[in-house]
Amino acid sequence: MPDQHNAAPAWLLLEDGTFFKGKAAGAKGTSGGEICFNTGMTGYQEVFTDPSYTGQVLIMNNAYVGNYGTKDVDVESDSVKIKGLICKNLSARYSRMMADEGVDEYLVKNNIVAIYDVDTRALVQHIRSKGAQNCIISTEISDKEALKAELAKVPDMAGLELSSEISTKEPYTLGSPNAPIRVAVLDYGVKKNILNCLTERNAFVKVFPAKTQLAELEEFNPDGYFISNGPGDPGSMDYAVKTVKDVLNTGKPFFGICLGHQLLARANDIPTFKMHHGHRGLNHPVKNLVTGKSEITTQNHGFGVDPEALKNSAELEVTHLNLNDGSIEGIRMKHKPAFSVQYHPEATPGPHDSRYLFDDFIAMIEKTL
Repeated sequence: MPDQHNAAPAWLLLEDGTFFKGKAAGAKGTSGGEICFNTGMTGYQEVFTDPSYTGQVLIMNNAYVGNYGTKDVDVESDSVKIKGLICKNLSARYSRMMADEGVDEYLVKNNIVAIYDVDTRALVQHIRSKGAQNCIISTEISDKEALKAELAKVPDMAGLELSSEISTKEPYTLGSPNAPIRVAVLDYGVKKNILNCLTERNAFVKVFPAKTQLAELEEFNPDGYFISNGPGDPGSMDYAVKTVKDVLNTGKPFFGICLGHQLLARANDIPTFKMHHGHRGLNHPVKNLVTGKSEITTQNHGFGVDPEALKNSAELEVTHLNLNDGSIEGIRMKHKPAFSVQYHPEATPGPHDSRYLFDDFIAMIEKTL
């Protein structure tokens, strides 16, 4: 860990001119992306490696980050996906004896620039008021005008297609080939524990690259289709919308999570929109309109499904609503075995209130066998 009393300085500049000076951690350098915040108190390593965070600079809301170190098994992908980290305090010591290393060493190893000793409460309040925007962190540039020049090079998240960049390059399988159920997964940035939730329910899973077309998917002879989470703007993914339409036309059971939820909406001509500051954390309340029950959910999204357009849909109906702001959290098709949720039922990190959705998907498939 760095000497926190004699740490090198670092600087943070937001697109609206907001400027912070803090202390440097992780890798040395300059890195920018869309700033966002996560309300979770734990699970930082799973969050860092969630592919849905590709292209984003992350604020962790907990006052201390790194309390329990890092361990190689606590990941959701093969690498850290955030572009940078902002926190109030970075723990110099960790308490978990099983940990492989501290967070600072982990960030250095993964070439992630970080800044700490920042008033993250004030920063989060600012983002909640002003909205999501790009930012840049640097351990080497202190001049505000020079930082502005670097920040201008960072692409806007709106209109940005990222899934094909981080998707698997080759298909691969998980689970037993002798399992009674076969699920084809379109990988737009899938988390490892989503796949675990499928294989734990006795499914044989084959994961396909983002731009795989229906003909190749069907060669696997799947009993159902899963459309994954992922980063970027769903409005820039016409190729994925076409594939989802083709998949829906097979009539086979369909389940989408997060980006997969947005793509199901767009495949039914319902637009998506850029949210003011998105939902990220592991404590978001959602109501299941079918059962009347509520659940505490894990979320990570900066885009949503247009509620006004959905009101007039002949094909879709709302199944889940966010209890904080009333936004759409789940939909299903009226005439086909297809449903999706905006949040993350695998919940790593987070409570397991929503894992019943994987059971629902498997039950839907079993009815068709």
